[in-house]
Amino acid sequence: MKKLYVGNLPFNATADELREMFTPYGRVLSATICSDRETGESRGFAFVELAEGADEAVQALHQAKFGGRSLTVNEAKPREGGGSGAGRGGPGAGRGYSRSY
Repeated sequence: MKKLYVGNLPFNATADELREMFTPYGRVLSATICSDRETGESRGFAFVELAEGADEAVQALHQAKFGGRSLTVNEAKPREGGGSGAGRGGPGAGRGYSRSY
């Protein structure tokens, strides 16, 4: 299983659209569009977990056009550093992956 970062998403993209986009490469375990805590609006990026086929998905979808935008797709990297997560929603916010909410 690998978790992928998907950036430069159109702000009106849905989790269902992401699932549909990634399904040809493997079983999608989750697709989560990150939203602003205060407004609830999309922040333009998401995380997609694939059971398999993540490398193929990155090769095929990085820089692919979606909703008029060129996507950024790469493997999500664990956050560097440590700390308590204060200021980022407390401990466990973001589930330890880079690109804070």
